[in-house]
Amino acid sequence: MDLPVRPITDDVCVAPQLGPEHMAAAASAGFKSVVNNRPDFEHGPDQPTSEAVEAAARAAGLEYRFLPVMGGWQSPEQIAAMAALLDELPRPLLMFCRSGARSAMLYQQAAQH
Repeated sequence: MDLPVRPITDDVCVAPQLGPEHMAAAASAGFKSVVNNRPDFEHGPDQPTSEAVEAAARAAGLEYRFLPVMGGWQSPEQIAAMAALLDELPRPLLMFCRSGARSAMLYQQAAQH
């Protein structure tokens, strides 16, 4: 399975919505950690839940964190939480949301924190 990832640094990539079925491929691609920035049910009941993605991520040997943020704005607290995750999580790191854009924006803000 191809992962639709876009590198934003040497060891951080972003992706659009990922599901449980993508976690083994993420681990096979060399990622060590996954951060889900998309709120559960943002797109409705057919969107994979964080709990389901986390179970698959952990089964694949990945670290997983859920840090949901809104698309248009991230709070100072959310930016600080992402900055802490950048320090804590092993890399390469894969972040995802609906399109990858808010994850990229959150990363940029957290990296400057």
